[in-house]
Amino acid sequence: MVGRRQLLSYVAAAAVLVAATGGALRGGFGTEAAAATNGTLAATAGCGKAPTLTSGTRTISSSGQNRTYILQIPGGYDRNRPYRLVFGFHWLNGSANNVASAGYYGLAPLSNNSTIFVAPQGINAGWANTNGRDLTLFDDISRQVENDLCVDTTQRFALGWSYGGAMSYAVACARPTVIRAVTVLSGANLSGCNGGTQPVAYFGIHGIYDSVLNISQGRALRDTFVRNNGCTAQSPREPSRGSLTHITTTYAGCRSGYPVQWAAFDGDHTPSPVDGSSSPNDSRTWTSAEIWRFFTQFQSTTPPTTAPPTTAPPTTAPPTTAPPTTAPPTTAPPTTPPPTGEPGGCVATYRAVNAWPGGFQGEVTVANNTATALSGWTVRLTLGSGQAISSLWSGTNTGTTGDVTVRNAAYNGTLGPNASTTFGFTATGNGDTPPGNLTCTSP
Repeated sequence: MVGRRQLLSYVAAAAVLVAATGGALRGGFGTEAAAATNGTLAATAGCGKAPTLTSGTRTISSSGQNRTYILQIPGGYDRNRPYRLVFGFHWLNGSANNVASAGYYGLAPLSNNSTIFVAPQGINAGWANTNGRDLTLFDDISRQVENDLCVDTTQRFALGWSYGGAMSYAVACARPTVIRAVTVLSGANLSGCNGGTQPVAYFGIHGIYDSVLNISQGRALRDTFVRNNGCTAQSPREPSRGSLTHITTTYAGCRSGYPVQWAAFDGDHTPSPVDGSSSPNDSRTWTSAEIWRFFTQFQSTTPPTTAPPTTAPPTTAPPTTAPPTTAPPTTAPPTTPPPTGEPGGCVATYRAVNAWPGGFQGEVTVANNTATALSGWTVRLTLGSGQAISSLWSGTNTGTTGDVTVRNAAYNGTLGPNASTTFGFTATGNGDTPPGNLTCTSP
């Protein structure tokens, strides 16, 4: 969408916006909220009920005003299956419709009907969060959705770009026991941070020469959760100007279940950077796949405890509905090739991460099983008929169909003894057939 790429001009108003964000309650919208971070799945009131909500634009009364949001319910919705819930906040002068029409920052096409999506509409097309009104809207929408639909309370997420990123940060600060993880794309502290002392899994993405919200503002948001999550402080590597690449860093030392991830890219103020290009592109950006991978690493640890007697009746289960929180059938099929590579040296292992109609996401782990460091690695693989790589990260590929070669990126080529790294990709085509002829050599 062209609107996602517009450079925004509200840096001068940031101080005013921040000053207007006080007064929000920290408790969240329900007593079950604590389940979000303690690893115990709690069934919402909507589980087992015939839903009354439908996909589309909804109106809700919040803080004495009529507010709206767009709801997307998965195809083949099963009232007895707890679903992931994702809030996508729009940018300044954007809209809920912009977010929905762009697939909720590209996550909807990756979700395989596993996720309920919500795109709220901000007042004056922004998220000033005056007196906490936008946090209250988040609470009110969550309550309405969860009273009617079956939501996994350990799987609530939020993301947004620019002003939407600021609002996602505000949610993380004020609702740490409700939200499981957030992603902030090119954000800053514009919607406030009421609280901001408890851990929340956090992924920040920012351009190194952002002309609207300087990358230093994004780093400051990140560092809030580096501290809260108990991570080891560091200065992550960032790409150089003109490299047209991105570097993603996962912090070490974080509390279990509360990772912090940081991706800096060679670009300006955009949610859709593309490696190897200075032109943002929603369909080719690497951000959607990395965000989806970050969110989906969090899995429920216990099954629903309040399943009604009608749970999963054989005559009503829609054929396209996947079982709760499990990977699609294409994940780790029996035909997945075993780790291959030089004897005692570089080893490559493939796994299917996700699949959707017409495409899939894969990941290759490159491991050094020797007692000495490896300097550089090269993975070769053969894609199946009709498969074509559309985006690849943490490596440099030659070819997109048939025989493909992937060499290490500048930042992950050196592997110490028994160390490993990964690269990932999204591809078009049927993911049922894993790549063949998988080999790894060094260098």
